[in-house]
Amino acid sequence: MFDLKGQVAVITGASSGLGRQMAHAFAEQGADLVILARRVDRLEALKEELEKKGVTVLPIGCDVTDSAAIDAAAKKAEEKFGKVDILINCAGSSKDKGVLEMADDEWDFTISTDLTSVFKVTRAFGNIMKKNNYGRVINIASMYGLVGNDEIPTIAYHSSKGGVVNFTRAAAAELAKYNITVNCICPGYFYTELTTAVLDTEHFQDFAKTHVPMKRYGKEGELNAGAIFLASKEASYVTGIMLPIDGGYTCV
Repeated sequence: MFDLKGQVAVITGASSGLGRQMAHAFAEQGADLVILARRVDRLEALKEELEKKGVTVLPIGCDVTDSAAIDAAAKKAEEKFGKVDILINCAGSSKDKGVLEMADDEWDFTISTDLTSVFKVTRAFGNIMKKNNYGRVINIASMYGLVGNDEIPTIAYHSSKGGVVNFTRAAAAELAKYNITVNCICPGYFYTELTTAVLDTEHFQDFAKTHVPMKRYGKEGELNAGAIFLASKEASYVTGIMLPIDGGYTCV
């Protein structure tokens, strides 16, 4: 089960963090990859690592807030592979402020990067999937898209990830007739470039021990099994779900 040989997977935000981890995981399952990010030098280095696993990798510089750049990336991917089977919407960033302090530009940046980009990328690559009557879309949201929190004021991030959650449901309902499933993973606390400074503080480590039932952060690779399952042919009757991988944070 879960063999992805012959499949083509597109991963946004692949130059670092969870996107980079996902790229390695999907390569290990045999998928050929289209890796997208703004930092092309990092993508080229990642390509060398991934191709050692015996897969074909197409790196494309792409700003996921730019419709023209996304459409151009989708065209390149289709020209190279002739199809797209899997899309992982993993790119994201955030300006963290509370509802009373956040400026308009900070709100707009976060919503554009974390929510609107998911729509634009899914539209572009979903149209390729539609031609082949097959697809697996996996959106990386956050447990903060399911609940609020009183520890970190980050209203736009909560809002954008909550939007991704319901975008997933709506897109799943719309695209089912094309044999395209759309699901969402809601990670808990994992180390990335955006989170390391906060997660490494003694205060936040103590917070995690009291608020996460498993009393720790997620480890590298612990998202991979969920993503590979949702991307597989075997998950053909699974669509519109939210899968928290959060050590139990949202269950209490």
